[in-house]
Amino acid sequence: MNFYAIRAIYAFEMARFFRTIFQSIATPVISTSLYFIVFGSAIGSRIAEVDGISYAAFIVPGLIMLSVLTESVSNASFGIYMPKYSGTIYEILSAPISAMEIVCGYVGAAASKSIILGTVILITARLFVDFTILHPIWMLAFLVLTSVTFSLFGFIIGIWADGFEKLQVVPTLIITPLTFLGGSFYSISMLPPLWQKVTLFNPVVYLVSGFRWSFYGHADVSVGVSLATTGVFLLLSLLAVWLIFRTGYRIKT
Repeated sequence: MNFYAIRAIYAFEMARFFRTIFQSIATPVISTSLYFIVFGSAIGSRIAEVDGISYAAFIVPGLIMLSVLTESVSNASFGIYMPKYSGTIYEILSAPISAMEIVCGYVGAAASKSIILGTVILITARLFVDFTILHPIWMLAFLVLTSVTFSLFGFIIGIWADGFEKLQVVPTLIITPLTFLGGSFYSISMLPPLWQKVTLFNPVVYLVSGFRWSFYGHADVSVGVSLATTGVFLLLSLLAVWLIFRTGYRIKT
């Protein structure tokens, strides 16, 4: 394992993040504040509690997941797309670096950015509402696992995209709607029976539910199922990345 190569790619990507740290941090802080003003105050005044949890506290895990999923995909896809766009990807491919080391560098950096942003949002949420974290180790585990999984997914999108427009298609038109419809701001038990069953086909439901369980000990679906679903998606993403480097899909051609 060439740790020097991994560190070089990781350091380069993180340096780009810190060069624009104000923009990177300010955006989620402002967005979180607006969500709390709109959902926490306006809707929270009408919905006092959900499953014994104040509504403002109930939406905290959903807000974190919303940002982490979107940022993981965006950071990883942009990180690998820029070398393709500029042509420097061929220098990376010609270097004595394996595919695993390339993926570790780019995905590790994207996941780190998402974890930092998730932590910032958690701190920001604390300014608006009091909440508890019953299982902090599991909370961190879900945060890291989700960040890595969706950073891998973003890496795949970055390879697939042949224009800047395609980089925004999946986060904007797929990830964000699925997160909003995945129980981020409500419990799926509040839905009619038919829509409860339909919602279970949304994979984000399992991520949000498991993450919320780590805070309050309450979950819409089994925690084991949440972990298994995330693990399956992680394995599928790893398989897709392996096939990309195996075939050279949109990298070597």
